[in-house]
Amino acid sequence: MLPSLSAARYVQPLREGGSLPAVVETEDGLFVVKFRGAGQGRKALVAELIVGLLARAVGLPVPDLALVEIPPPFGRSEPDPEIQDVLRRSHGVNVGLRYLDGAFNFDGSAAAGLVTADFPSRLVWLDALVTNPDRTHRNPNLLIWEHRPWLIDHGAALYAHHDWPSVTAASARTPFPLIRDHVLLERADAIATVDGEAAAALHDGALEPILDAVPDSLLMPASPGDPASPRAARERYRAWLGQRLASPRAFAAEAAAARMRALDHPRVAVGARR
Repeated sequence: MLPSLSAARYVQPLREGGSLPAVVETEDGLFVVKFRGAGQGRKALVAELIVGLLARAVGLPVPDLALVEIPPPFGRSEPDPEIQDVLRRSHGVNVGLRYLDGAFNFDGSAAAGLVTADFPSRLVWLDALVTNPDRTHRNPNLLIWEHRPWLIDHGAALYAHHDWPSVTAASARTPFPLIRDHVLLERADAIATVDGEAAAALHDGALEPILDAVPDSLLMPASPGDPASPRAARERYRAWLGQRLASPRAFAAEAAAARMRALDHPRVAVGARR
């Protein structure tokens, strides 16, 4: 499902956030690469792949995803020692998203008209499914490119995989209260309709190729309690996602309820200090 590319040139660091991604030149053009050696580790890359592919499956636009190989000599000329350290720890397979030249950050006051009717509901539903806390007014992680919004940066999602031993079948089915902070929550007026459609698109057979696309090297155990092998890790993700997708879906009901609360108590924009 994903192309495998080689990093040829380190073009530019992107210092928004703590993971130090960078624009990297490959044989297929420019990609924004998330590095396995960054502070968030390999699980952030796993989340980037899984959530990006889930988004595609439910009809949401994500920049082209690719696996990007970082060879040992790569980035040796980079003068920043922090970046050099990250690159030294990132030899091997990393994750890239196509660089969208000319894209700009989503701003609801300026780009709201470019959001199609069911996009907010579909996006809120997905973010609630994958427990993504990182789509807020402060940090929407949406880009506008070619007159439409594109989803980026899902490394903070799937937080259950940071502590698999504590995850049970019951906890996997819990709501996601942080959806209350979602940047498009108030516009998500069709969650109940989207719920059935999106869940049907992610039937169990649809999950297998998504999880198979994650390289073994990113699924090796990273902390105590992690699944003992890549195969076991894929099964753990499949089980967790399957449990969240089972009907009735508490996360969808919570999202719809959070929207009603938000409409009853509209968000007040805070003015800049002088």
